[in-house]
Amino acid sequence: MKILVVDDDPELLGLIAFALRHSGYLVIEAGDGPAALATYERERPDLVILDVNLPRLSGFEVCKRIRSQAQTPIMMLTVRASEEDQVQGLDLGADDYLTKPFSPRTLLARVRALLRRAGAEQVAPLVAGELALDVETQAVRVAGGSPVRLTNLEFRLLQLLLANAGHTLPAERLLSHVWGARGSGDRQLLKQLVHRLRQKVERDPSAPPLSGVGQRRGLPAATGSEWPVSRPLRARKGSALRGPLA
Repeated sequence: MKILVVDDDPELLGLIAFALRHSGYLVIEAGDGPAALATYERERPDLVILDVNLPRLSGFEVCKRIRSQAQTPIMMLTVRASEEDQVQGLDLGADDYLTKPFSPRTLLARVRALLRRAGAEQVAPLVAGELALDVETQAVRVAGGSPVRLTNLEFRLLQLLLANAGHTLPAERLLSHVWGARGSGDRQLLKQLVHRLRQKVERDPSAPPLSGVGQRRGLPAATGSEWPVSRPLRARKGSALRGPLA
């Protein structure tokens, strides 16, 4: 389940994204109105959490433009508590309104309610190539085999890669999704995490279905120790993952 979070406060944006990721959601972020619209067009999320007071283009205008083309659930965030602002947002097509400050539990409950009303609460497995990831149990099946449980970090990494099969992902986005915008992850930890994930999902790491992970200049690396984390990692639709990080 993919959620777009839009807020110009980096600290609040990071906290919201952190809470959602730890609840199993795939989170993408934007910091202003134009970026929100561009990200929406590119990612087509299942839900949008949208701050009202955005630079360059207001949250109200972003809501209006999204609603003109899609019925994606939209939750508005604001420090304003006036009835007029809430009515304006709802009239423009917002589905819910949450006034700051709010607790993570309240936010998550509202998110679940919106997804439930939209009929999108049940999460289908993420599938690419031989891999099928069950989001609710955090287990992956390889070629229809027995489920393999993943740690929280392994799950978030594979979740992002499978959701972006066929696309190149920069290291910064992987780090942000796995550890959060203010997390403790770095490129070395990311390389180690990919190595652990490969050991769980590859029947033969020397000829991996996660094609390209751990390769350098086209040469396979059996353990991923040579994996260059200065280049992008790509999730390929036919074989799940591809390419080095950058």
